[in-house]
Amino acid sequence: MQALRLMAERQLELVEMADPPPPAADEVQVRVRAVALNHIDLWGFRGMAFAKRTLPLTVGVEAVGEVAAVGADVRTHRPGDRVALYGGRTCGVCQACRQGRDNLCADVTGIAGFHVDGFARTACNLPARLCVAIPDGLSWTDAACAPLTFATVEHMLFDNARLMAGEWILIHAAGSGIGSAAIRLAKDQGATVIATAGDDAKLEKALALGADHVVNYRTQRFESMARRLTGKRGVDVVFEHVGPDTWSGSLLALCRGGRLVTCGSTGGILAETNLFQVFQQQLRIFGSFGATRRNVRDVLARMASGRVAAVIDSVIPLDRWSEGLTRLEERRVFGKIVVTMP
Repeated sequence: MQALRLMAERQLELVEMADPPPPAADEVQVRVRAVALNHIDLWGFRGMAFAKRTLPLTVGVEAVGEVAAVGADVRTHRPGDRVALYGGRTCGVCQACRQGRDNLCADVTGIAGFHVDGFARTACNLPARLCVAIPDGLSWTDAACAPLTFATVEHMLFDNARLMAGEWILIHAAGSGIGSAAIRLAKDQGATVIATAGDDAKLEKALALGADHVVNYRTQRFESMARRLTGKRGVDVVFEHVGPDTWSGSLLALCRGGRLVTCGSTGGILAETNLFQVFQQQLRIFGSFGATRRNVRDVLARMASGRVAAVIDSVIPLDRWSEGLTRLEERRVFGKIVVTMP
């Protein structure tokens, strides 16, 4: 089979490998059909000091595929089923896992494509419990955006920030995969969306997705615009994943009792926080990482119902993976780049 392997930092090779063995009793074997690119793929490609991993490893964290074989004890799936692959290698037995809070697993062994072998390969074996059924009617391309991107946003907006209909939300980096997904999901919830981006072309696309207001953060102060648009009140929720460049302004944009939810920090890891502002304004800050399998199921159901749709920038073959990473790194993307598997 073919697999895309990270041999060293910034060195990828498409190689031939032995086919996976028959699945173990609790496993399924999946023929991978599509993989969506994410910033975690870029971070893994560039290398991060804190990452405990052994190279080479197969890349790819967000994928969908077709069940090719099942282990002797598997009753939940059968050959031919279409499934989304959960990228966290959770234990399945700790209290958090038993409660369905997969992303709080006490004994997680890593993230596919970052710490351990990922999904950019012809086929793979993984525990059946980590495969989520894809409803009928969804394309491989759209479904590939659910298990990490849309599920992460689902978890951020509804499990953590508790976004409600009628509220105002400020969404940063509207052109990113999760930023564009957040616009879709927030509008489906009935919220009023203010979206930011660094160029006017992306802002036009954000409006086309359903954003009610847009702000070019290179030419305008988004926190001032948020307060102006809300009659000086401020927004109820800030969807944050940029980091130091937007952190202080994000807090200033919130109303009293507002909620900030963050899942990343693409611009750096350290940001000053006005603690007086946090407690005087009774702000709530939520750290959010990944998603649960329930989030994956829920967002796939939203997609299948036609309520939300994936935002696809482009679809590329496996041998152009590096090109996709370059576009992510240079921010020349709006929505998701999806890789089709040979």
